[in-house]
Amino acid sequence: MERLPGFRDFYPEPLPNSEAWSADARQYIFGKWREVARRYAFREYDGPPLEPLELFTLKSGEEIVGQLYNFVDKGERAVALRPEMTPTLARMISSSERNYKKPIKWFAVPQLFRYERQQKGRLREHFQFNCDIFGESDVSAEAELIALLIDTLRSFGLTSDDFVIRLSSRNAWQEFFQQRCQDESKAYQFYQIIDKMEREDPAQSKIKLDALGISADEVTTFIKSGTPTAELDLILKNLTARGLSDFVRVDYHVIRGLAYYTGVVFEAFDKKGEFRAIAGGGRYDNLVKLISGGKVNLPALGFGMGDVVLLELLKARGLMPKFDSHIHAFCLIEDEELRPASLELIHDLRDEGYAIEYSFTPAKSDKQFKRAMELNSAYTIKLERSADLELTVKLKNLRTREEKILAPGDLHENLG
Repeated sequence: MERLPGFRDFYPEPLPNSEAWSADARQYIFGKWREVARRYAFREYDGPPLEPLELFTLKSGEEIVGQLYNFVDKGERAVALRPEMTPTLARMISSSERNYKKPIKWFAVPQLFRYERQQKGRLREHFQFNCDIFGESDVSAEAELIALLIDTLRSFGLTSDDFVIRLSSRNAWQEFFQQRCQDESKAYQFYQIIDKMEREDPAQSKIKLDALGISADEVTTFIKSGTPTAELDLILKNLTARGLSDFVRVDYHVIRGLAYYTGVVFEAFDKKGEFRAIAGGGRYDNLVKLISGGKVNLPALGFGMGDVVLLELLKARGLMPKFDSHIHAFCLIEDEELRPASLELIHDLRDEGYAIEYSFTPAKSDKQFKRAMELNSAYTIKLERSADLELTVKLKNLRTREEKILAPGDLHENLG
């Protein structure tokens, strides 16, 4: 039986084939995400993978239903697997924000699901690094979040030669639109056109803009100018003070098509242009108010970074480490009378945090040693009895072939 299209199996290394996904690589990425988020004093949260369908339609409209795994459950409730984490977070914040001092800085590593056409860098499920700040309206929060994004990518060995944060502003685009069109109902349509301009034939974009009565030439001139607004200028100065100016530039091509963005928006791109956006986010000050039915009104901003594109980028840049099994020692049991004492030693070492392996059943010495080598064990250990019947441990370093005879109590001091 095969897995469903667009979903993944994760295997321990070494992988069975070139198409397999690595569980070790996944844990490596998760570890970096969590490490950097905690350095920035973000706290981890999580929520259910199954939510009321209304939570997502409330945020994104009924059109999102076609992209969801949704059904009616046994309680006759319309539910869906989460396609994104922000609505869940907004629900949690709106119900519990009084219990937390502001600003609230949270992160999560959820698995998300979307029923859509598979393509390079996009599957029907993926894991995502979500970082959000609630209760802060000053643009210093944007700078903090962008710095976190930059440092997360840097933690994988990526440099300013590999990626750039393209910084933009919905406020700037809103002002541009309002100066040229008085019909506010067409604003979302305008934003969608701008969002697709880099991927669409310029002639098609011009036709759509003409229909709104907006000059394509003026749009192009505005984008090319790259003149930062006051809020963008403050963010750039903040990031410059951190030594991160090489990683960011103003680019008004970025507008983020989602309707709920209200201010600064940004996306991370690889500079070679080989992949989809690595991450994206911005300010969405109205979402908590929307989700809470107007009961709670908190400014908010955040970003998401998926594991699929990131892993492709790291592989392309040769930045994925080699994943080996981490076995400190393999315990050779050649004398079955010493198996109980060996099991006691193994358990004591595991209690101390060492990864120890052994043969479950009696096996020849060469077979046990071969297994130790297969597992890339650093050492072998073997209990023996001395001439006066005292238990000793023979410790062998499999890298240097050096051997030592030790008392069992001294073993942990000699395991590197």
